[in-house]
Amino acid sequence: MPPPVADDAHRVISRSSLAIAAFSTIVEWYDFTLYLYFATVLARVFFGPGERSLLATLGGFAIAYLMRPLGAVFFGHIADRKGRRHMLLLSVTLMTAAMLATALLPTYAQIGPAAGVLLILLRFVMGFSVGGEYTGVVAYLLEGAPRHRRGLIASAASAASEIGALLAVGISALTVASLSEADLASWGWRIPFFVGAALAGSVWIARSTMEESPEFHRQVRERTVPENPLRYSLGNHRGGIARAFAISSLGSITYYVGITYVPAFLTSVGKLSEGTSLELSTVAAVAVILVTPFTGILSDRFGRKPILLILCGCNAVLPIVLFGLMAGGSHLHALLGAVVLACMAGAVSAVGAVATAEQFSGEGRVSGLALGATSATAIFGGLTPYLAQVLIAQTGLATMPGIMIAVVALCVIPVLLAMPETAPRNAVITRPSGTARSG
Repeated sequence: MPPPVADDAHRVISRSSLAIAAFSTIVEWYDFTLYLYFATVLARVFFGPGERSLLATLGGFAIAYLMRPLGAVFFGHIADRKGRRHMLLLSVTLMTAAMLATALLPTYAQIGPAAGVLLILLRFVMGFSVGGEYTGVVAYLLEGAPRHRRGLIASAASAASEIGALLAVGISALTVASLSEADLASWGWRIPFFVGAALAGSVWIARSTMEESPEFHRQVRERTVPENPLRYSLGNHRGGIARAFAISSLGSITYYVGITYVPAFLTSVGKLSEGTSLELSTVAAVAVILVTPFTGILSDRFGRKPILLILCGCNAVLPIVLFGLMAGGSHLHALLGAVVLACMAGAVSAVGAVATAEQFSGEGRVSGLALGATSATAIFGGLTPYLAQVLIAQTGLATMPGIMIAVVALCVIPVLLAMPETAPRNAVITRPSGTARSG
């Protein structure tokens, strides 16, 4: 169980620093969402014609996603040893370079199969660079927010992620609608990646003005900064790592199958055009932005555990029905399915962000999140769109993505039932002597 917290140990940082941290997650999710939303276009551009091109594109996404845990451990070490701000500046520098390089890549028509290889290599770099991004931001927000508003403020990172997703799908839809297929394959696909590189550069400038986390300042002052954060987390946070893994497993599969895979599903299974699929996903992204802060407020009011249990129960039933509806080719059913799935996924991400961070004390927090949350994202995030496409092809069942979500939700329910509540109470709680203080 995470150690309780004393109010005098927690100092609120400036609103501007909190806002910069929260909204800087736009870039990470813009990039990864763009790749999936643009998957059918990238398949033709980098892997040539044929049905196997989409599988190759999704497979590259899945493999590159496995770099995230390595990046998370690397950047988590920096955050826990040198400070959260230092890590966030370093990671966005690498992200900017990777996105700009992607925009400049030669295509399959220009250099053949080597184009696909270069794309995947840059996905490796991007996966590594964003490994600690989201966990670093969530830790920073948790450590700098008022205790009674942690859920709401941490959910801002999830909302910003959806803004990034909305930008990705909006720019993708605009690019597809504005260009002929020939122009799209020749040069138009580069536009969204140039936009992403510009966003990443802007985030670096904004982050350079951020304050350091007050929790890290406390550790420096009290000389409790872990010499080896990874070893510290493995030795002191094993239970927290397991719970963070479970919560993030649900959040990852609902997000990557229930949101970012949906455009490819609607195009390949639902028989809708790429433009229509992206338009529906834009509506779904707007719905998520609206539901995310509401879920954060509910978690502050009623606690993380009951909200997560309700969402877990919904995800054990509804996705199977919704994917079945979307497979019928009806625009109305596709819209209904996309919006409901997106809202459930956004709600899980909103409360899951603060719940996972609260599993750890301040010392070694980002490394603990790297081991728990990011490893779950690598398995249940990057691999699942590819697996969903393969299972549909092999079984012929359009409901397979929903079944995947339901299976994970059923496995997570027992963990949530046994999990202690982590939301701070209104009363001041003093920590036991000798116990590491939570940020």
